[in-house]
Amino acid sequence: MVKSITILTTSFKENVSFSSDFGTKISVDCQQITSNTNSFTIEFVFDLPIVSFRNHDYSWIDVNETRIAASLSSKILKLSNGFIVQANINKGIWEVSPKNKKVLLWKFNPEYSNSLTEYTGIINTKKLVSANSKLNFIEQPSLLFTKENALEISRSKIPFSAIACFTDHCDYDTLPNLKLQRQLFAKTNIKTTKGFFLNHFSKRNDNASFENDKKELEFWKNDGHELCYHSLSQSIKSDAESFEDFQNFQPPFDDIPVWIDHGFQPYNFSLYKNNKFSNTTFEKQLSDKKIQVLWNYIDSGTATSGVINQLNTAQFTLNNYRKGIAKFSFKTKLVMLFKNIIFHFDNDESRVRNYIDAVANARAIIKKKQFLKVFTLIKNIVPLLMVVLKVLFLWNSEKNKPYKVARFAPILFKHRIDTKDFFVFQTLEMVDFKKALNPQNIESLISESGVFIAHTYFSVDMSHYSGKLFKQEGVFDDKVVANFENLSLKIRENKIWNPTLSQLIEYFNIFEETVFDIDTHGVVYIKNPNNLLSSRIIN
Repeated sequence: MVKSITILTTSFKENVSFSSDFGTKISVDCQQITSNTNSFTIEFVFDLPIVSFRNHDYSWIDVNETRIAASLSSKILKLSNGFIVQANINKGIWEVSPKNKKVLLWKFNPEYSNSLTEYTGIINTKKLVSANSKLNFIEQPSLLFTKENALEISRSKIPFSAIACFTDHCDYDTLPNLKLQRQLFAKTNIKTTKGFFLNHFSKRNDNASFENDKKELEFWKNDGHELCYHSLSQSIKSDAESFEDFQNFQPPFDDIPVWIDHGFQPYNFSLYKNNKFSNTTFEKQLSDKKIQVLWNYIDSGTATSGVINQLNTAQFTLNNYRKGIAKFSFKTKLVMLFKNIIFHFDNDESRVRNYIDAVANARAIIKKKQFLKVFTLIKNIVPLLMVVLKVLFLWNSEKNKPYKVARFAPILFKHRIDTKDFFVFQTLEMVDFKKALNPQNIESLISESGVFIAHTYFSVDMSHYSGKLFKQEGVFDDKVVANFENLSLKIRENKIWNPTLSQLIEYFNIFEETVFDIDTHGVVYIKNPNNLLSSRIIN
């Protein structure tokens, strides 16, 4: 059934020899290739066409479009002769194209499947780079062939349910609104991974911090929420003071493994290289503080109506986003679509910088009457207009292309800083809770057994934000509260699992390390079973 196997890299390709009488299992020895590179593809060419592909929602779909099975999706397909083909491990990404239905590509760390943000240069220009994700296979990648049944496992601790995880940035937290947030989540029994500033150093005197509001944050922890670092302070001190804070801070609790970058703090995961920290020094500091999980400014997209499941790459397109914002005014839609093209679709480091500088130029002209800034504004706007107009002109061919960093549905991956591996998570920006958590979106998430790790600002008070939790200081928006109450109901009904980030990573790690095998009767089984995993037979 297998005609050829080829290992592909950016610099060479190598044919893999195998016995044509391989029976029910065919393996590819990747030890030599993984010692030389972290990114490669195994190309399998079958004698027969692929007719069905296991989708991210645990359903069978055709291959009349390009199909992707990401690291958190089952890797199973059917051939035209009725044989089911299944991967023995969950690592990597499967891709099948309608242009050649006899070809399966098994990709490991392709570009944009494990993206990191690095800020470089004097003005901190954003740059996308690939994580240093080392490929350590429990067993060598293999295909299992069966006429019987395949076996798939649940990526959720609640068997085959959806997953909703919140990671909240504390930029706008104050003691009064922290209390109100906590009371709402206690009432709805929704759990979060809650960011906090360890030190009080802020342009806003009422900004919450552990230094000033230790007791309230302890209440959050006692309520079952996970606390995580959002850098160390709201505002930026001098480099010398910042580095001293980073070197000398003491964790307030033993179990704070999550770090979320904030602002342009010079010790951030996204900035430490730009500030001459060595990998060894930075890794040691994280390890000494028991930090194991990192986030640094990568969102798959922005949640709105119809955009909620990070596994569904079809949701992360300009066309889908346009539909989700259809009810806004024409001016608002134009601004939102313009920004989405720059930050998510194009996602080019120089043009993202142009956008940020253009906004700063406009503010300087309007608020400070610095009219000479108009020339710099024009200089920054021109490249933005060029790319936006190009996209609009080619709308029909561009509108359904997944965003760069969403194409392979990355949610969690590993990155080796020096000698140790750290987890990095990718999020879904969620600022409009009316649209993002509306009942239709939640039903869609449930029906697809979908996943989101939300990047939220529960206490944001900026006037241009729509669908905020607080419609004014100290007062919740009733529609947003109703959405959280509906989400709470679905969690109680076990239709959605609502873990903290660390709970989610612990389970995902078990999922990724699962190994499948096949016996002499052609029956697929789990070689290293775990009591936390749920599985089911499919045919």
